[in-house]
Amino acid sequence: MCHAYSPPPRHSTCVSLVVLFLLIPKLHSAPSQIQTLFRMGAGREVSISLDGVRDKNLMQLKKLNIALFPVRYNEKYYADALASGEFTKLAYYSDICVGAIACRLEKKENGGQIRVYIMTLGVLAPYRGLGIGKEESQYLSLVLTGGTKLLNHVLDLCSKQNISEVYLHVQTNNEDAINFYKKFGFEITETIQNYYTNITPPDCYVLTRQTVQSPTKK
Repeated sequence: MCHAYSPPPRHSTCVSLVVLFLLIPKLHSAPSQIQTLFRMGAGREVSISLDGVRDKNLMQLKKLNIALFPVRYNEKYYADALASGEFTKLAYYSDICVGAIACRLEKKENGGQIRVYIMTLGVLAPYRGLGIGKEESQYLSLVLTGGTKLLNHVLDLCSKQNISEVYLHVQTNNEDAINFYKKFGFEITETIQNYYTNITPPDCYVLTRQTVQSPTKK
């Protein structure tokens, strides 16, 4: 599940998660770090934690992107990720950075409302072998744990902040990614011809999810 950010009309992207093993030491432990324990099998616990992206640990996101994607992201990508605040997160397994979600906050043309664009969402492939996740396809095994946690975090933030729309681009033949997002209520809302360069097919789908807003407190 990967989709790339690039400002020109035609973009480069990755076709799948690559099987790489990259150890990225955690730089610090933030008090606000979100942590969940997953009990697997015979009492086994797998800890997946999320941490925010800041100037001091931005290099971890850069190293992760190098491992996951054959695209080199420009400085605007990282500026947008930092500007999104809590909408961009790193995922850790046993203090190893294994995944990330990077978002951009955009203003809609009608009324200036905010919507969220998911620039990238990826998890290092080798951690599929840890037995994390449900019995699904090999591609989705870890994504259903780390990726699910990352995506749920963004969707929960949208609901709390009354942001009604989240969207992203996915290559038209990336069935694993499309099925993954559909599990979270995303729908194909547009097809863009020749969106990508240097890959086949060059077309992408726009997947959009209308989030449920939290009731206004009186």
